[in-house]
Amino acid sequence: MKIAIAFVLLFSLLAVSSTAEKFDFFYLVQQWPGSFCDTRQGCCFPDAGKPAADFGIHGLWPNYAKCRGSQLQGLARAVLGEDAAALFSAVGRRGRCWPEYCNDGNTLSPWEIRDLVASLDRNWPTLSCKSGRSFEFWSYEWKKHGTCSNLEQHEYFARALELKAAHNLTAILAGAGIVPSNTETYSLSSVGDAIAQGTGFTANLECNRDADGEAQLFQVYLCVDREVKQLIDCPLSMRSKCTDRVKLPVF
Repeated sequence: MKIAIAFVLLFSLLAVSSTAEKFDFFYLVQQWPGSFCDTRQGCCFPDAGKPAADFGIHGLWPNYAKCRGSQLQGLARAVLGEDAAALFSAVGRRGRCWPEYCNDGNTLSPWEIRDLVASLDRNWPTLSCKSGRSFEFWSYEWKKHGTCSNLEQHEYFARALELKAAHNLTAILAGAGIVPSNTETYSLSSVGDAIAQGTGFTANLECNRDADGEAQLFQVYLCVDREVKQLIDCPLSMRSKCTDRVKLPVF
């Protein structure tokens, strides 16, 4: 009986949170193409051809400043006890640090972003070998993240492009002497400091490993206010595979 009540509580709480919860900020996630490709998995160029040696948009992701699963788990523990709360944690943890798939029926229309396609091809290309078609990548990002953004389709992609153009990460790092190289490494702190000085705000950094197992700068998470108008200091730290020194491989 307690388990049945736990499931009722779980789904009722999730139903309430889906209509009442508001995300707190956006991540504008940009990835270095050389680091995407310089792995054991490798990469494939999109239908528009090889992208420029420039940070490319991965996505514009609504995010919570505090994961919601822990709050709901605490309520379950108070009402039902430890066993049911443990079950609730196992079932309800996924996706509670951010909203996702808020409207599966709202699929991306090529017509809505027709005037942005050329800019998206340059600034938001796919490097995945799954399809090689960037529109499928944009459609996935819209379905998973964009439908939770409180933005219309055109506005969602246009705002991301505007933010990327206003804060050119490739130029910011180059201005600090951090340029692509297959031999040079850079201190992680110098990368973070350069981005903070160039944008005026602290960002989160994510690294991956190249084919030889060396750490390389992979993605930069710029944090953006809920109106998608200006950057903010990132309210959350995040786990990464970064070491004290990282590569920025040539693309």
